[in-house]
Amino acid sequence: MVPVAASAEKADRDKPTHIESDQLVHDELNQVSIFTGHAVLTRGTMVMRGERIEMREDPDGYQFGVVLPAPGKRAFFRQKREGVNEFIEGEGLRIEYDGKKDVVTILDKGEVRRYRGTTLADQMLGQRIVYENLTDVFSIDGQRPGGAQSSAGGRVRATLVPKEKRDDKREDKP
Repeated sequence: MVPVAASAEKADRDKPTHIESDQLVHDELNQVSIFTGHAVLTRGTMVMRGERIEMREDPDGYQFGVVLPAPGKRAFFRQKREGVNEFIEGEGLRIEYDGKKDVVTILDKGEVRRYRGTTLADQMLGQRIVYENLTDVFSIDGQRPGGAQSSAGGRVRATLVPKEKRDDKREDKP
């Protein structure tokens, strides 16, 4: 498991959730909504996309969601990082959102990318990626649940690009 610091935009937590799709089935009694057909969830700078988004709300008002892709595709997640011009993007066969813990979990064939501005900086692959906004950390596990190896051999793969160093040009004084 590889932990990496990545602080998401904290103001997103208090923003309303907007979802667009081709269809909606809402169960008022159980507080569950199922959005199907090119579903897009937006909450502040956070965006999630998939063929299906299942949202529920607990009695305290916290929202929980599952994003599932169309066959042969991966669900998508993107969020701006706090205080810097950086974005975290992720894709996987399943994305889960826990509004109470402020955690996004990307499952199966997961990939996370960090962009500095529009430039790809870091890229990581794994079977389970947990992005914890409140602790400013995400972790990646290469193993499938139950310890079964993936086609990648159960390994995390990462490419980490160092930040550009600032040029400290100082004039030497005699």
